[in-house]
Amino acid sequence: MLKRTLLGLSAATLFAIPLMTAAHAESYREEMKEHPRIVKAIIELEDAVAYLKAAPHDFGGHKARAIADSEAALTQLREAIKYREHHDKH
Repeated sequence: MLKRTLLGLSAATLFAIPLMTAAHAESYREEMKEHPRIVKAIIELEDAVAYLKAAPHDFGGHKARAIADSEAALTQLREAIKYREHHDKH
């Protein structure tokens, strides 16, 4: 199941890869395979953000902050993968 999850990464997770060189993109994908829990967290957070954005209610006033904080967490998780990519290879 994890392998399927890694292969079926969401479009948002892979958004930046086309902007990278082919070698860099492959290195990033390899790094993602090395840290499946982080990848799983990214996928789950992306799903939660999409759910919150589509929800018709504001969850008692917490919706906007939950979205913002989740998006900030997504940024940090992706940066963590990028960091490991550069430090694992050198």
